Amino acid sequence: MSEQQAIEAVVHLYVEGMTFANEAALRKAFHPQSTIIGHYEHAVEWLTRDEFIAAITAEGAAPPGTQPYMDITMIDVAGDAAMAKVTDEFAGMRFTDYLSMLKIDGRWTIVNKLYYLHS
Repeated sequence: MSEQQAIEAVVHLYVEGMTFANEAALRKAFHPQSTIIGHYEHAVEWLTRDEFIAAITAEGAAPPGTQPYMDITMIDVAGDAAMAKVTDEFAGMRFTDYLSMLKIDGRWTIVNKLYYLHS
């Protein structure tokens, strides 16, 4: 698997984890010390991985058979650091996410998610 394919696999894990409120998938996609940052309801939201996962699971899973929406528009890799830009949907809202990743112990993991909520 190429580095790009490995990074895309993490993005898919993240989006499917969000869509179906899959806590295990989200824990696998995000580093334990990762942060999630963006404007939500007119305020800066700054979450830990566990707070983010709790918010996702509280919203609940999309109905079975839902096709997760994701459009990976860019992946940039420099050695063991990478950034993916992806547009996705969650709970009827569209987001553009900038996912900073680091390859740790041979596996890509999200260390920071900076998001923009489309109006």
